[in-house]
Amino acid sequence: MIIRVRQGAVLLLLGLLAAGGVFGLRKAADFFYRQSYPREYEHYVREYARAYGVDENFVFAVIRTESGFRPQATSNVGARGLMQLMEDTFHWVDTKLPPEAARSSYDDMYVPEDNIRYGTFLLSYLYREFGSYETAAAAYHAGRTAVRGWLGDTSCSRDGVRLDAIPSGDTRHYVGKVMDAYQIYTQLYSQG
Repeated sequence: MIIRVRQGAVLLLLGLLAAGGVFGLRKAADFFYRQSYPREYEHYVREYARAYGVDENFVFAVIRTESGFRPQATSNVGARGLMQLMEDTFHWVDTKLPPEAARSSYDDMYVPEDNIRYGTFLLSYLYREFGSYETAAAAYHAGRTAVRGWLGDTSCSRDGVRLDAIPSGDTRHYVGKVMDAYQIYTQLYSQG
């Protein structure tokens, strides 16, 4: 009887350790993912995502993909800041924003709040125009004109609304990275 009690206690202890180990591994994985998929500048992202009607997790996915959350990032083609805005894009968005939200200098794209305001507005505009985050990401990377052309090409879009294929390898890769990050952000941080 003592042996049975000990065996039962050992089995119970092993079961508890296994359950704790799984729970511990899950907590460690969650910690790792949250470190790899941070929500830096959360206040600005949340504010402008709400103001412009775009999912904040999508904005975080774009920032992570574009700059890795480095506000002073500059690409080899001159895109600036967290969301990597080009100068012509900055000027285009500047004409669309209300005057009190607009800036006069492209140098402001190194300021996190300004860059997030402009980039989030652009993402929202593209989402409203194209109707999906995937197509908005393609347009963010390749431009609206290119995406409109792809949507008009039956080898890229059967219905003219959704992209079935992205002919640019760079843009296809970019969209995949953004959408993968968006999925992870959504799983990690969405409530419910």
